[in-house]
Amino acid sequence: MHVVDHTKGQPSESETRNVLTESARIARGKINDLARLSAADHDAAIFPGGFGAAKNLSTFAADGKDCKVHGDVERVLKEFHAAGKPIGLCCIAPVLAAKVLRGVEVTVGHEQEEGGRWPYAGTAEAIKALGAKHCVKGVTEAHVDQKNKVVTTPAFMCETELHHIHDGIGAMVKKVLELCRK
Repeated sequence: MHVVDHTKGQPSESETRNVLTESARIARGKINDLARLSAADHDAAIFPGGFGAAKNLSTFAADGKDCKVHGDVERVLKEFHAAGKPIGLCCIAPVLAAKVLRGVEVTVGHEQEEGGRWPYAGTAEAIKALGAKHCVKGVTEAHVDQKNKVVTTPAFMCETELHHIHDGIGAMVKKVLELCRK
């Protein structure tokens, strides 16, 4: 959608970036285009959140509950779901599942801002408006929708210390791996 200068917290008007190129930079090169991802080749799929999920994998940042999900993201979610393979999503990424998988249970944390601790609490209402069930969870917890094999955790939806976010993401990954064994 746009490049953000995180030293200023503002969009950089003069800069553009390619999502695939940036992914390769962060992952040190070993990446594949999402268009090539197939449930037949993997045991599970995990979608990290962040503004990329709300701005590049979907239009949620601009359109809220009326968002559109990137075609390959929608295909991957539906394909893994149809194959009965686990899907993990953290931070804002659970809105992707809420939009694509009707009736899914997800969490983005709490439903009230609680003095700024949960600054994106309004996302829970958008999730409900999409026809999904929002489950209140703490930042160190993961919610498991056993029926749909979808595991979610709030991550950076909460203003807290990084080790708490780490613990929640770890819980999500652990639950995804447990579902792989079932």
